[in-house]
Amino acid sequence: MQRPETLERLRRYPVELLVIGGGIIGARIAFEAARRGLSVALVDAGDFGGGTSSASSKLVHGGFRYLPMGDIALVRQSQRERTVLLESVAPNLVRSMPFLLPAYRGAAKGPGAIAAGILLYKSLAGRGGRAALISPATARRLVPPLRPDGLRMCGVFEEAETIDARLVLATVKAAARAGALVLNHARVTGLDLRHNRGGAVAIHADPGGSLEVHARHVMNAAGPWVDQVRRLDDATASPLVRLSKGIHLLLPLEDEWRAGVALPLGDGRVSLGIPWQGMLMLGTTDTLFTGDPSRVEVTPSDARTVLEEASGFLPRELLAPGRVKFQIAGLRALPAGNGDVADARRDHVVDVSRYGLVSVAGGKLTTHRLIALHALSRVRDDRLTLLVPDSSRLPGTGWSPRIAGAGLDADVADHLERLYGDEAGRVLDLTATMPDGLARIHPNGPDVWAQAAYAVESEWALTADDVARRRTTLSIRGLLNERIAARLAAIAYSRGRGAAGIGAAKDRRADTSDPARAAQGPGDDAVRAGSR
Repeated sequence: MQRPETLERLRRYPVELLVIGGGIIGARIAFEAARRGLSVALVDAGDFGGGTSSASSKLVHGGFRYLPMGDIALVRQSQRERTVLLESVAPNLVRSMPFLLPAYRGAAKGPGAIAAGILLYKSLAGRGGRAALISPATARRLVPPLRPDGLRMCGVFEEAETIDARLVLATVKAAARAGALVLNHARVTGLDLRHNRGGAVAIHADPGGSLEVHARHVMNAAGPWVDQVRRLDDATASPLVRLSKGIHLLLPLEDEWRAGVALPLGDGRVSLGIPWQGMLMLGTTDTLFTGDPSRVEVTPSDARTVLEEASGFLPRELLAPGRVKFQIAGLRALPAGNGDVADARRDHVVDVSRYGLVSVAGGKLTTHRLIALHALSRVRDDRLTLLVPDSSRLPGTGWSPRIAGAGLDADVADHLERLYGDEAGRVLDLTATMPDGLARIHPNGPDVWAQAAYAVESEWALTADDVARRRTTLSIRGLLNERIAARLAAIAYSRGRGAAGIGAAKDRRADTSDPARAAQGPGDDAVRAGSR
């Protein structure tokens, strides 16, 4: 359904459930409710997945990090959910990846602690919990640049990586196919839920203008903005969450990495090195954030911290600041409390206000299906009594038989199948209306111009940033320049028949005049979700 029709239906007809926040949890809530027959609307102040859900560590955890907390139930739950996502829900977007757990001389975790963790994980995790101890030589065959000096031993355990932004999009598509009305770039500006037959939600859509949506139930899944939405409902609401900032850096990937690396640090965190989308992603920090979520950013100090911590397992010459191509800052919503956020449990919280607003925040991407159902269980509707998560394949996942015979370069073919699954053929179809559709957008990357058209026509992209950051890999590879941004904005304008792309082009021109700013990208220093 096109944006004008969605806006018209929201103006004219009430819905049974309005979900605020189009991250992975909000999208899953919308899908699970819509497939059970509820009339559903999903709105997001920015782009779908534009907040925490696209600023993650790109991992579907098997639960290894929960072992020190003694949370065996969570390990087993994470294992089950990872298996379902890998094998059933999104097989092209979630892929197995072994992880090295090195023990260096003088490091926070010695060989004894590493060995104990590996053996415990192997005994508890069951299927999918493959873990072993390997020699330093074997470890370096998996990750060639792994620092050999002081490496005493190494563990290896199974994890999975994902393209988080596209997993969100696939879930939004599932919600839309189940009948949900979905609308991004639509900010909630007011809530009035004090009436027995439902409430009124004021929204400003850009483009689209202001509208009022009537909903019997309202779900607040706004991530870092969850408390801002709660205060629209009740100005006296006390904080439900506190925020932790995590940042990641993207660098060129040297050699062929066949595994990720997790180096334990002394404060309960780990330094991560992950081969992801042809880049090396390093992270992550875990620091309390008390400012405006829209203004979170990667500071020079943050970047230095990540690079310095990564030098614990990588040579310093690979970690020069000038090699950083892109920076991501994100906010984790943690249950309100005291103490260091690095030590805080990653539990989710669900709250129901005196006026009936259901708010959900926190948790992990791995268990997002279960979190969504927990939130839905607080909505009073007979169709939501027996809640079992749907395990069928999401749209745009799986594999496309058309890619093999399309005559594409190997890296382009693999890229399209990885991002679009069984919808890759629909991307190829656009070449009939776009003569250079299969031409690379940038010679150093696998994205092609047909992807930009597809993003606008079939994936709700309105701006150049929507296309470059969350529907292609242009931004993370550091390949977005003024010329490319201008054409992306033109495609967004012409194929979306709206003016949103023009402003994005102006913003991008300003950003690319400063190389450091361009590497970070507009909108990516301020993750967006829900209402603000």
